[in-house]
Amino acid sequence: MSSPRSCLQPVWRSGLTAALCAGLLAACASPPRPAPYTGSPRPPPVKAVTDLSVYPSRGQNATTQRRDRYECNAWAVGESGFDPATSRNVPTPVPRVEADPPSGYGLAAGTVTGAVIGAAVGSPYHTGQGAAIGAVVGAAAGAASDASREARAARVEDAYAQRAAQRDAAGSEQANRYRRALVACLEGRGYAVR
Repeated sequence: MSSPRSCLQPVWRSGLTAALCAGLLAACASPPRPAPYTGSPRPPPVKAVTDLSVYPSRGQNATTQRRDRYECNAWAVGESGFDPATSRNVPTPVPRVEADPPSGYGLAAGTVTGAVIGAAVGSPYHTGQGAAIGAVVGAAAGAASDASREARAARVEDAYAQRAAQRDAAGSEQANRYRRALVACLEGRGYAVR
């Protein structure tokens, strides 16, 4: 008849195998990515700045209208610091920041390393139990490492998004100043602007 201790050895081995398999499979799953920065809505792109309907109200001819429009444009550019001819009419792109190494790497490495260390430092009669405990502890440490890298990548991506929103808002404000200056100039020269 076999001793109770010898009957438990296959159980510990199968438990170790199950723990290692679970750890390795868990490494394949990645946690959900946090939502990107949504602090303030992005301003609309600056493209309709010069789309104005200009009507002569003092009987100006076409040549005078073109000259006035050109001179008012030059004055508005000087007043606002915004030139619609050289502006980028698209919002600033926000780069996607990924954690390096990718998510799941720390969990897998922690599980395997923990299992090896747990088996090595455990007693010779309980290597399976030591490996299982080490795998669980290593998996927890690896998951924490993955979460930390993901959070750091999300913070960097949020910082890029905030800077892009600030640049876009500044460009939009300059475009609004340009438009107001252009309208004021044209109205001062006797045009109805809509």
